[in-house]
Amino acid sequence: MPAFCRDSFPLVLIMAAIYQAAYRRAALFCRSHSTYVKKMRYLNKLKEDDSLCRQAQTSGTFYLFHNLSPFLRKVEEKYLIPQLSAAEMKRILEKFKETEQWIEKSVLIGCSDEHVPHFALDLAGALERSVIEAELKGSFTDLRKALFVVDEDSSSLLASAQALLRWHDSHQYCSKTGQPTQKNVAGSKRVCHASGITYYPQMSPVVIILVSDGSRCLLARQPSFPQGMYTALSGFCDIGEAVEETARREVAEEVGLEVESLWYSASQHWPFPSSCLMIACHALVRGQQLEAQRHQIAGNTTKAALAQLKLHLLPRDQKGAELTLTALLACELLTSKLNCMPPANSD
Repeated sequence: MPAFCRDSFPLVLIMAAIYQAAYRRAALFCRSHSTYVKKMRYLNKLKEDDSLCRQAQTSGTFYLFHNLSPFLRKVEEKYLIPQLSAAEMKRILEKFKETEQWIEKSVLIGCSDEHVPHFALDLAGALERSVIEAELKGSFTDLRKALFVVDEDSSSLLASAQALLRWHDSHQYCSKTGQPTQKNVAGSKRVCHASGITYYPQMSPVVIILVSDGSRCLLARQPSFPQGMYTALSGFCDIGEAVEETARREVAEEVGLEVESLWYSASQHWPFPSSCLMIACHALVRGQQLEAQRHQIAGNTTKAALAQLKLHLLPRDQKGAELTLTALLACELLTSKLNCMPPANSD
């Protein structure tokens, strides 16, 4: 082997190893991506094909609600959301002399990676709350409390399921004709056959804004807030407004400041009082404006003070869960602000 080949051989091996590692990562990403795409396409088929979705109800799992309160079961120190099989649902309905047609009132809320569909079903009007709780050894819990005691993935599922059930409960009649609307099997829409209008579940956009002059943040509080609790400014988008327009208007209306620049941070579903999409933004104002306004200024000039205030955004008990959901996104805004602020001054 020529000398130049011997010298370059180790480099070739290293490059080959790097290529193989990159290929494995790319292949893993593609498999993961493919799993997600397959799930989304499967769910879309269930939403579009009533017969396919009706068939899926016979092999799916069910999350139970009663008057929009989710069913939880406490196991040791954890609260779990039981998933009932279709066979178990059928057994319960038959035991208490209810027809299987109640299952058609369920709504599709997702599926597993193995394409096991998940449905949410509210049994109010079919079975007494106490009867179900005794039969399944659990309890129906107000969503505001339930979100505190289940894990993050479960809380997101409960919030989405309840929002969809609530939407169907409030859209049983056509707003134009007053005639009853009918949901498709998946619950992804309702149709008024008299007018031909199709209604789809919607969320109201809400903008939540963390106002800052670069070194300080302005937070707000309401009289109903627990002591020491603050949050970012927020407000609903008016018809015809862009997110940026809403943010600038809300800051001007609520604290009398003019936003100079604005950028997006994150978003979050907010189930109270009805389904909303919260869109979090950072807003920059001139420092002189903050000095001119007599409002609650958070953080002073130090990163440490702002970090301490971040702790106050979370209530210390289970009261005011509705406030906490807005505060969680406010905390994310504060966290991103903390990460880009200079270290606290030693003095």
